[in-house]
Order: sequence, then C-alpha cells, then structure tokens
Amino acid sequence: MAVDRTPVLKRCRSLGLDPVYLGIDKKSNRELKRSNRKQSEYGLQLKEKQKAKFIYGVLEKPFRNYYAKAKKMKGTVGHNLLILLESRLDNVIFRLGYARTRKEARQIVDHKHVLVNGKCVNIPSYLVKAGDTIEIKEKCKSSDRYKQILEVTDGRLVPEWLEADHANLSGVVKELPTRDMIDIPVNEMLIVELYSK
Repeated sequence: MAVDRTPVLKRCRSLGLDPVYLGIDKKSNRELKRSNRKQSEYGLQLKEKQKAKFIYGVLEKPFRNYYAKAKKMKGTVGHNLLILLESRLDNVIFRLGYARTRKEARQIVDHKHVLVNGKCVNIPSYLVKAGDTIEIKEKCKSSDRYKQILEVTDGRLVPEWLEADHANLSGVVKELPTRDMIDIPVNEMLIVELYSK
C-alpha cells in the first residue's frame, strides 16, 4: 500500500496550511523561504488539489475516482467532491472526535474497531449515508486509548451534520454535509478547473 511519508509540518508549510485542520496542535517555527515568483494559474490549481488530498489523506488515483463520481452526481462538481471526501468513514470518525488525526482514524477503522449500523467495517474509504449509526466496538470502548483520545479531542466541535454521544463512543450521521458545513480551506473550483483541462 502506498503511504505518504512527508513530514507533516513541512508539507503544511509548503501548502500554506494550518496544521489544526489535520488535528495537530504543533506549529512550525520555520518560515517558508521562496523567491517572490508569481505562481502560475496551473500552480495555484495544483496546490489546491494537493491541499485537499493531503487533508483527507487520499492518494492521486482514488482522488481522481472521487472526481469522476462527483461529476456524475447532480449539482456542482466541486461541492460534490468535497461532500464525498467528507463522508468517508475515516473522516467521520475524526470529526466525531474518536481520533486525534485522520491518519489515526484510518488506523482505527483498519484495525476493525468500528461498527456501522451494527456491522464491522474496516474500509476507511467507506462512504457513510444519512441515518447511519457509527460506534466503536464494545470490547474496544474500555481501552485506555479512547480515554486519552477523548481527553485530547474534548474541546473539538462536532459538525452540525453529525451527532456524537461521547459517553457511548457512538455517533449518528443526521444528514450529508453541504458545502457551508465543510470548514476546510480549499477552493474546490480550482480543482475542477485542473481536472477539466
């Protein structure tokens, strides 16, 4: 399996991204030193695509597949793309506050700790639907790992399209998110322009 091993803070610096969007509290002390070159239109589009891929931890081929799927859906392609990325199971676990980062959420799903509507799902890219119930397996709930995670993520806001029950480590997808509910700093129109060339 392909894994992106780039140092996270270095990548955040190069993309001009705040590490908070990844669930990381650290700040980089270094400044990005670049000559005052004007970035081309293609450069800006590519940067937005790399930002979205990096935030959600998706590699190029699956990202392209999400774009193809978003194109077939009704509505704006850019909004559909972000809604698809946002409704991935690993992202939902992160948003509910049951993982510190999306990478950790991916690992939790991979290790079969998650039940969707009572069934074990170990596919991080599984797309949740409105009305789905997501919970951590009963035998995993008592582990220290989740106590530590909840201590760290306690102050994190759960988006309005999700409902979290921290006492039982479960949550419900009330509805699929709209673009207004997604708070990531990505200009999806530039990604659409890049792929429609």
